[in-house]
Amino acid sequence: MSTNFIGQSVKRREDYRFLTGAGQYTDDVQFANQTYAYFLRSPHAHAKIKALRKDKALKAPGVVAIFTGEDIANSKMGGLPCGWLITDVNGQPMKEPPHPVLAHDKVRYVGDHVAVIIAETYAQAKDAGELVEVDYEVLPAVVDAGDARKKGAPALHDIAPDNTCYVWGIGDKAAVDKAFASAAHVTTLELVNNRLIPNAIEPRAATASYSRADDSYTLYVASQNPHVERLLMTAFVLGLPEHKVRVVAPDVGGGFGSKIYLYAEDVVVTWASKKINRAIKWTAERSESFQSDAHGRDHVTKAELALDKNGKFLALRVHTTANMGAYLSTFASCIPTILYATLLAGQYTTPAIYCEVTAVFTNTAPVDAYRGAGRPEATYVVERIVETAARELKMDPAEVRRKNFITQFPYQTPVALLYDTGDYNATLTEAQKLADVEGYAARKKASEAKGKLRGRGYACYIEACGIAPSAVAGSLGARAGLFEAGEVRVHPTGKVTVFTGSHSHGQGHETTFAQVVASRFGIPFEDVDIVHGDTSKILFGMGTYGSRSIAVGGTAIVKAMDKVVNKGKKIAAHLLEAAESDIEFKDGFFQVAGTDKKKAFAEIALTAYVPHNYPHDKLEPGLNENAFYDPTNFTFPAGSYICEVEVDPETGQVKIEKWVAVDDFGKIINPMIVEGQVHGGLVQGIGQALTEGCKYDKATGQLLTGSMLDYSLPRADEVPSFVVGTKETPCTHNPLGVKGCGEAGAIGAPAALMNAITDALGIKDMPMPASPQNVWAAMQANKVKKAA
Repeated sequence: MSTNFIGQSVKRREDYRFLTGAGQYTDDVQFANQTYAYFLRSPHAHAKIKALRKDKALKAPGVVAIFTGEDIANSKMGGLPCGWLITDVNGQPMKEPPHPVLAHDKVRYVGDHVAVIIAETYAQAKDAGELVEVDYEVLPAVVDAGDARKKGAPALHDIAPDNTCYVWGIGDKAAVDKAFASAAHVTTLELVNNRLIPNAIEPRAATASYSRADDSYTLYVASQNPHVERLLMTAFVLGLPEHKVRVVAPDVGGGFGSKIYLYAEDVVVTWASKKINRAIKWTAERSESFQSDAHGRDHVTKAELALDKNGKFLALRVHTTANMGAYLSTFASCIPTILYATLLAGQYTTPAIYCEVTAVFTNTAPVDAYRGAGRPEATYVVERIVETAARELKMDPAEVRRKNFITQFPYQTPVALLYDTGDYNATLTEAQKLADVEGYAARKKASEAKGKLRGRGYACYIEACGIAPSAVAGSLGARAGLFEAGEVRVHPTGKVTVFTGSHSHGQGHETTFAQVVASRFGIPFEDVDIVHGDTSKILFGMGTYGSRSIAVGGTAIVKAMDKVVNKGKKIAAHLLEAAESDIEFKDGFFQVAGTDKKKAFAEIALTAYVPHNYPHDKLEPGLNENAFYDPTNFTFPAGSYICEVEVDPETGQVKIEKWVAVDDFGKIINPMIVEGQVHGGLVQGIGQALTEGCKYDKATGQLLTGSMLDYSLPRADEVPSFVVGTKETPCTHNPLGVKGCGEAGAIGAPAALMNAITDALGIKDMPMPASPQNVWAAMQANKVKKAA
């Protein structure tokens, strides 16, 4: 039986417990004598808190305690930290206003935390919340990024009277200006990357308990990175000894970035559990999630592309205003800078690029990373303007791309990144083949015969996964390391338990990581267990985001396995009376090269734990190793997407008729899991382009899309059957040759779909989402003719 599981579509082992109801999520965790928390939230986008009275609420049935911003301030608790410092174009640090755990003196968005009510049941806590009397002095609000810096706009923070967090730039401005002066053609686009609200199946949740016995805390939380959560909470907010706080992220029902951050609720229930000496549970209602989960995207951009007469790109100039919301969330500041502007080269040899980003505060929920995190925004700018330039020059969009593709690697872009490998022609060629590009004209004619408008759009994306290395990230403002840790514990019988700092919330780590370990050790897949999500068990870890798990977390595990193998060779050499240099390890056996003398992996493991015949002078007993891995570079997945749509000119309804996605993820461990990740990302990208969009009332700052009645997630009947394929150029700087795959679909999909829709309508641009109403309005505004 083969023990090489790399490249095999092994069924996900974790699915059995999920499908049979045996999973354990944070809301499933129950402590004895547990209480429940309800957070009173601001109904106003911007207001002063003149007075807060909780006397009536304290007398309500079941109420245990009520804490307010004043209580938090008196406790000397720190505010919620931002994990990335951006330095502006003048060399000054960004404006970093305090982010109180509970609002004190002032609220700054609808949903801002005002007080927490703790009671015997959640219903009692919620009922008591209605008895808390808050006297607000309502202030003017600003919600749109484009309005935040206008004269007379209401200021959110004293530290930033013009609502500007930073103005940041990258690239050679002078070279870009010079290239534009000599360009034969300039394409200009003004784009809006619409704000999105994450909607994981499992809402955010936190359950905390305190032990008087050893003055310790335990927090169960729906989180993508429990170690980071613990570090931020203990070191920067609560001032607790880190070793006295255990953070457990059990089964987590999706994250998509929204569960990376340290949230106020997590801090409050942890702090309050000692105050009342009882466990406290909080689970968000869906309406709370809409209001208070970190939102995504929300960019307003003007982009200009300079080309020569033959369609070669000369320069790209981009000015973006990024909405940060009311406060800086944990990683918010780096999303529209380090993770956005550095990707504006795309797959192309554009010689000069300059991007300037203005980050602003508004009376809206904080904005942070959401699946793709900066990369979808960059791809949308690049791929929309490339497609538009091709149309203006009356050139084939695919051929314009080929003319400008990077073909020599490694390639240093003008915006900091060094691409190690890729073959963009190969992915585009395969995508065109699968999309039957030659048959498009006949399909378009058939659509017209039905009275429908047909369009086709391309998107050739690139992304940077696994932020790295720590030293470079630190020089760019990161306030944390970006390594990963892994521990490989070989038991006496040869079975293996792996402890990883990565966290799985739908990615299938318990399967994929086990495939890697079983293949390297040559042991059955069933003999490997993967443990994650518990700071009391895991050495350390930076968690899961940015498609880093297999490339960074997996490599840390490989490095630990290499140590196990190296120790195993020493033991085998002793047992086989051979030189260590003659010992080879392959397919689960330590063998003397050129002979049939060998020892199985399990025999070596047993010897390590029963060291009767053992090289005691050279080795300690046991077979347990750990490793840290700090990558030397990002990985750079890339791909080509082709989308065809039909638009009903009578109703504005868009139907996706064909979707082809060809991606290069380097070496693929489990094709089935990778395909599932691509499908999921594509649906989220389609959601942004076709149905989703967060809206606030401009006058009052009220959230208008605060429920599933108003915020439209894509449904099954709005999503096509995808045709997917892969091309492989292995990553050159990790031993597995892998690249990230989890965000690709969400990165490339919006541009491909909007390129198809604008092609069908024969227009330059229209805002996302392309809802029937918005499409119909765009048709009227542009006097689009109906199909023949």
